[in-house]
Amino acid sequence: MSGWLVTGAAGQLGSDVVDVLHAYGEEVAAYARKDLDITDRVLVRATMRMVEPSIVVNCAAYTAVDDAEANESAALEINAHGPAILGEECARTGARLIQISTDYVFAGNADTPYDEKTRPAPRSAYGRTKAAGEQAVLTSGADAHVVRTAWLYGQVGTNFVRTIASLAQTRETVNVVDDQIGAPTWTLHLARALVALGIADVPSGIWHCTNAGEASWYIFARAIFAELGLDPARVLPTTSAEFLRPAPRPSYSVLSMDKWQRAGLPELPHWRDALHEAFETLGDELYT
Repeated sequence: MSGWLVTGAAGQLGSDVVDVLHAYGEEVAAYARKDLDITDRVLVRATMRMVEPSIVVNCAAYTAVDDAEANESAALEINAHGPAILGEECARTGARLIQISTDYVFAGNADTPYDEKTRPAPRSAYGRTKAAGEQAVLTSGADAHVVRTAWLYGQVGTNFVRTIASLAQTRETVNVVDDQIGAPTWTLHLARALVALGIADVPSGIWHCTNAGEASWYIFARAIFAELGLDPARVLPTTSAEFLRPAPRPSYSVLSMDKWQRAGLPELPHWRDALHEAFETLGDELYT
């Protein structure tokens, strides 16, 4: 066995994981969803036999938070049943599994960062299906590492940075909620952290990993305007009550990084520094 297998490799996080592995000279088999349906047990087993990976990073997920409210069974297939199959195959072959999870597994009503020992209490279909995926891999018998993260943005796909940048071009002012607090996280930094976790001598279990610090969506949006060279005063604060969505959003979902730091794993920069680095590195590729 050797090398890495990355599922969901065409997505926002998966594409960065693949790029990081290539940059490090690692052997990687990258599978987009169209190439590997993780809910297909026969296909997953055949792929594992062919690739014989030492480490599997599962970035495949149903991430349409609002759509999941009306399609929970479909979300459950991808977010729980698929990871269960990967876990069983990793247990059979001895591969390490890194399963990506989310802050949505928590109720989001805390006032201090959630640690790994906090009992999940999801309030949305998306959160419930991701929590089910966590349990599936943790009880699969594999060397499984569940990595919860939050508020991702990167070069690929739809994300908050791209949405705000687009609105900035068409509206004089933009209203953004100021009563939801989290940790904006650049997928490139997270990808590097996941690779470090994959090769580290650390026990299996649950890990939290985000960029450091915390912010509201309003504060995050003002920072995006600043990076675009625009006046942050054009961003106006509002409340969640003004933006009702099918799925409830956590009001506070910052994740504690204490366990990650105690394990000696590489710390991620503060979210504001990460955002600046992302704009410096990617330029308009980040938001066009």
